Amino acid sequence: MSDTPNYGFDTLQIHAGARPDPATGARQTPIYQTTAYVFRDADHAAALFNLQEVGYIYSRLTNPTVAVLQERIATLEGGVGAVCCSSGHAAQIMALFPLMGPGRNVVASTRLYGGTVTQFSQTIKRFGWSAKFVDTDDLEAVKAAIDENTRAVFCESIANPGGYVTDIRALADLADAAGIPLIVDNTSATPYLCRPIEQGATLVVHSTTKYLTGNGTVTGGCIVDSGRFDWSANDKFPSLSAPEPAYHGLKFHETFGSLAYTFHGIAIGLRDLGMTMNPQAAHYTLMGIETLSLRMQRHVENAQKVAAWLEADPRVDYVTYAGLPSSPYYDRVQKCYPKGAGALFTFAVKGGYEACVKLVNALEIFSHVANLGDARSLIIHSASTTHRQLSPEQQEAAGAGPNVVRVSIGIEDAADIIADLDQALAKATA
Repeated sequence: MSDTPNYGFDTLQIHAGARPDPATGARQTPIYQTTAYVFRDADHAAALFNLQEVGYIYSRLTNPTVAVLQERIATLEGGVGAVCCSSGHAAQIMALFPLMGPGRNVVASTRLYGGTVTQFSQTIKRFGWSAKFVDTDDLEAVKAAIDENTRAVFCESIANPGGYVTDIRALADLADAAGIPLIVDNTSATPYLCRPIEQGATLVVHSTTKYLTGNGTVTGGCIVDSGRFDWSANDKFPSLSAPEPAYHGLKFHETFGSLAYTFHGIAIGLRDLGMTMNPQAAHYTLMGIETLSLRMQRHVENAQKVAAWLEADPRVDYVTYAGLPSSPYYDRVQKCYPKGAGALFTFAVKGGYEACVKLVNALEIFSHVANLGDARSLIIHSASTTHRQLSPEQQEAAGAGPNVVRVSIGIEDAADIIADLDQALAKATA
């Protein structure tokens, strides 16, 4: 399709990046299940390896099916380019990889997925990196946490597990003032509900496993580059501004301009970390994205009904859904997330830990899984699963206390979802 900013979201989610297969005329993007690609001649091969020409070398780096997905997600997010990889966790490491170095830190929200907290608080130490966890609603605390070794601010647009919504513009202003990028995990919102780049984010990451694919079939991740950050404004980001020894002194920002970060993600990140998305996974995700807006509308509609019902139920202590008028984030939702607050939230069950376990075991429509963003309604008791490795204090800060369950509301009939919760709560609190 021709490049134009005038197409609507519903059109772009189907057509962006996709063209009829030149060899066969196939309308749907083929699964290019191949490891390598034949070069035209020796000069062509040399040009590809020198980054003088764009093309396909080896599927650890680039693949035609994955390339379509990258272009589609970048288009929907309003970025200049994207790099897909094997999982959302891989996307987070790859997002930080060009920015960080030994002794450097990232300022991260306390309201993050438990696996992300573990990755940032434990695993990245092995690279010599560190994370400072801050309540991103406290802008003064965020500002105070940024120091001369900080290389990024990281948050989630709609935080997992509590469904809290982030003031992206406020964080972007702080990051801009410090000369560092803001990275936003947009997994729970998707570009249908929130486009962080329009609110000032430099980079957007996704676990494409979740709402983008939408059917619980494959894992994947993506990093989207806004193309707006000046990587050469200071000496904080030598991977992008200084000569790269592996490419004969090439300077990524000087050579590739707004696409510097994207090219680095492929030429260095995928080459050396090898966190590659396979073409079949890309195909499944492309299929899912074609119905993204339709699914997200139903997800939000159902979540609003279920959250309101739970809030009125005497067996429930509280509900964190930001789309409820009682939520402290309600006004922010109206301003920054006008299409809705997503379908992910938590609620506290009277009876604590044991009642939560009974609730999970009694549900019939809900699936008890460590996932979210499926067409099916999902539930998990975070304190005993995804956030189990965290301290009690970290669990509470993340909104995953022992009396709390996380739900991802699916696209089933809302009345059936509510009826399932009703019968399970009766058993859990009897």
